[in-house]
Amino acid sequence: MTAPVPQFPAGFLWGVSASAFQIEGSPAAGGRGPSSWDAFTKEAGRIKDGSHADVATDHYRRYREDVALMAGLGVGAYRFSVSWSRVLPDGHGRVNREGLDFYDRLVDALCTAGIAPVPTLFHWDTPLALEEKGGWLSRDTAQRFAAYASVVAERLADRVPMWITINEPAEVTLLGYGLGEHAPGKRLVFDALPAAHHQLLAHGLGVQALRAAGARQIGIAASHSPVWAAGDGEADRGAAELYDMLTNRLFSDPILTGAYPDEGLASLLPGPVAEDLATISAPLDWYGVNYYNPMLVGAPQQGGPAGEFGGIGIPADLPFAIRPIEGYAHTDFGWPVVPDGLRELLVSLRGRYGDRLPPLYVTENGCSYGDGPDPVTGRIADARRIAYHAGHLGALHRAMEEGVDVRGYFIWSILDNFEWAEGYRQRFGLVHVDYETLERTPKDSYAWYRDVIKGRG
Repeated sequence: MTAPVPQFPAGFLWGVSASAFQIEGSPAAGGRGPSSWDAFTKEAGRIKDGSHADVATDHYRRYREDVALMAGLGVGAYRFSVSWSRVLPDGHGRVNREGLDFYDRLVDALCTAGIAPVPTLFHWDTPLALEEKGGWLSRDTAQRFAAYASVVAERLADRVPMWITINEPAEVTLLGYGLGEHAPGKRLVFDALPAAHHQLLAHGLGVQALRAAGARQIGIAASHSPVWAAGDGEADRGAAELYDMLTNRLFSDPILTGAYPDEGLASLLPGPVAEDLATISAPLDWYGVNYYNPMLVGAPQQGGPAGEFGGIGIPADLPFAIRPIEGYAHTDFGWPVVPDGLRELLVSLRGRYGDRLPPLYVTENGCSYGDGPDPVTGRIADARRIAYHAGHLGALHRAMEEGVDVRGYFIWSILDNFEWAEGYRQRFGLVHVDYETLERTPKDSYAWYRDVIKGRG
């Protein structure tokens, strides 16, 4: 039996999430320019099932159907992303009015349905024209991002109550530039650090641009994981601390404290770092946390593998090794299901940053399970997904009881979709998508979440 979900306070924001590249499709429709992920998916061997996102879930054409599904859920907010190259095909310069019109229509449809639109301005799909000029390794991309933020906000700020600048700069840095498993596919390892700094600078400049355009309630969606040391020895503890710094504090410390977590690390970053940090640490209205699972980290073992990061192999010559977390159930993606890790993470953020931590939203939490329609009834009985979210909501509620100020929870995701380098092999949605017919079928978890939102969970 799934544990009942505790009662959350009045005004708690219930939402769902998605991103442009994963659901929109129509890569050339309406004047959209190519992105780094369009190019990446066309490279042989990059996507595990050999697929691409040219159709995805066809949200570009079916967005009204998808908004109706959200309205049926009763969610208060939809976190989506804007395709930068749909608005600015070259990443800068000429504005594609037809692309802006699409997001204008989407926002209007959401408002009509009583759903707050929560746009993310960058969710990994860098315009290809900018990527070819260095992408996030180039300081210029941060300046281009700020100009793009102004364009979007000038059109939408009158109806958008919450904004997200950037989604998961850690993953773009580590997986896209460090390990080469995501777009743009560069294997720079520690030489990827400029991508982290420039995304953080883009965030800070984006906050300034959004506020100047009249936007309100601005935050970021940052990935965070508790990092557990694989052993009590000094080597394991040191490796875990380094991993925590590179994947968590490298991104949160500059935003929330105005400093990098290590002076030696800061010395490796480009540009006028001290001056940039003043921009990066502009006060936020809230801070978004994306949580999936803890990481178990130890010292590298002589001649042994360095483990995996989100299913992606880690080079063996790094000063830490990722170890498997045992004793827990795992999703179909192979990720351990550790609900209390969410409580641990939220409490640790409050402990680390104190009064500098603004109110929190869980901007992503979700699980991949491949349950499909029953061949007779058509029902999709995804009990494991229900148990996953019920467990995590219980952990979230316990964090709130311990004094952490959390204002809302967004499930990843509303629809099954294109799961980056995995292609269509992983299904995170509350709604099943038949990729042949594009038919949408709500799963049991959809009905369960609807009841949670109504206070009947």
